[in-house]
Amino acid sequence: MPVTEGNFYFIDDQYFVDFPDPLLMQNKEVVSGTSLDRPCFFAFSDGTTGILWMIPFSSNTEKYKKIYKNKILKNKKCDTIDFGCVLGFEKAFLIQNMCPITAKYIKNEYIESKSGVPVRLDGAFEKILIQKGKTVLSLERRGIHLIFPDVMQIEKALL
Repeated sequence: MPVTEGNFYFIDDQYFVDFPDPLLMQNKEVVSGTSLDRPCFFAFSDGTTGILWMIPFSSNTEKYKKIYKNKILKNKKCDTIDFGCVLGFEKAFLIQNMCPITAKYIKNEYIESKSGVPVRLDGAFEKILIQKGKTVLSLERRGIHLIFPDVMQIEKALL
């Protein structure tokens, strides 16, 4: 499946079998006995390696706003969580939980049901989110661990 930077995707269960890091946001959303495609991930590419990076988002914004505010108070900034709208609803983007992936592990794309087109962010927020993702990735590569899963080990295995 071709993957487009800035679009949203769901990760195949095989990814979590091949990379059993307990800190990855797992596919485990079940409602009324039905498995749903969650979490959903925003994709951006790393031009250096060609690896895709996936940032999960959550509708539990109140929880993440508290964490965000605490990080702002402590560090004067927060690049590991940000907030933006998806289909008109505010979501928390969890850069601290992002992970590397290749197209092999993409299950499907998040498509807006009424229009049949891929879900996208507004262009200004998309640029901010990608920049924050790349900043956090750069820090991670320098040994400043801001991402919960061991993404450098996963990236190495993917390469």
